[in-house]
Amino acid sequence: MDITIHASFLPHDDPDAALAFYRDILGFELRKDVGFNGMRWLTVGPVGQPGTSIVLHPPAADPGITEDERRVITEMMAKGTYGGLLLATKDLESTFEQVQASDAEIVQEPTDQPYGVRDCAVRDPAGNLIRIQQVN
Repeated sequence: MDITIHASFLPHDDPDAALAFYRDILGFELRKDVGFNGMRWLTVGPVGQPGTSIVLHPPAADPGITEDERRVITEMMAKGTYGGLLLATKDLESTFEQVQASDAEIVQEPTDQPYGVRDCAVRDPAGNLIRIQQVN
C-alpha cells in the first residue's frame, strides 16, 4: 500500500486568530479559505509540503452533532483537551523562541522528555495543544 496523510482536522472558534497563529507564527501557508453558511474553513500547511495540510474547521459544522455535544466540544476546546497536533523541527530552540516572541500561550518550554524526545508545547487560539519535537 502507498498511503500518506493528506489532511488532518482541528477545530477553531475564530478563523482570523487561527490564521494569524498558523500563518504568521508557525509560518504555514494558507491554501484554502472557504466560507459557507456563515462558517469558515481554512486549509493551511507547511511551505514546501503541498501534500500535507491541516483543515481548521468550525466545530459546529457537522449537522449530526447535538447541542449537548456542541457544548461539550466547546468546553473541551476551552480546556485544551479536544484537539492536538504534533509538529517537528530541526531547530527546536529557534522555533520555540519565535513562537514565544508571539502572543501564543506557552504550555511547556523545550524539555527532554523521559520517552526520548525533546519538545515544547503551545496552544493555538482555539486551545488545541500543539507539541513541537526536535528531529535530526
